[in-house]
Amino acid sequence: MKPNIDYTLYLVTDRALMTAGSMEACVEQAILGGCTVVQLREKTASSHAFFQTAVRVREVTARLGVPLIINDRADIALSVDADGLHIGQNDLPYEAARRIVGHDKIVGVSAHNLEQARRAAEMGADYIGVGAMFATGTKTDANPTSIDELRRIRRELNIPIVAIGGINKNNVSHLKDIGVNGIAVVSAIVAEQDMVGAAQELKALFQGEHL
Repeated sequence: MKPNIDYTLYLVTDRALMTAGSMEACVEQAILGGCTVVQLREKTASSHAFFQTAVRVREVTARLGVPLIINDRADIALSVDADGLHIGQNDLPYEAARRIVGHDKIVGVSAHNLEQARRAAEMGADYIGVGAMFATGTKTDANPTSIDELRRIRRELNIPIVAIGGINKNNVSHLKDIGVNGIAVVSAIVAEQDMVGAAQELKALFQGEHL
């Protein structure tokens, strides 16, 4: 049975940017700060290293009761019994990914515009990651998606929408009244010395609260 995911503050990991001494420490600090879902992204790791990291991170997310999504690698997602898989436009096609992971896992799809988002939703994606919303150093080839395009996607689709790309404490307020289900954040949490505080602040700003 698929988990019921709270997408409010969606952490995407980046080993090159993290200030913590290990990936599991990074993930634990982010969760303690309020992250509600974790995507483990290891674009340059070997399959063996990715698996070993995923095992350790899975122990943390399971202990703290937060869903774990694996980026791109359906085999890793299955091998550690992650809660789901996230795929981009140039990754394994949705239909193939779904056949591999089955119907009890979450499958999220990246989309940069309404056409891509609509197609992913029609195929059966559980959620859409829309962006990059702002200029971002973690994806140098990403063309920003406009706020108006995000609004159009939100109006048309009735599945969860997560905004991603360059989101930080200075621009997150632009996203809080659009009706997206959450924000996906990389450097604004993992690159901070105080990851707990950074996550708390971002979550409060997105939800229109004051710390």
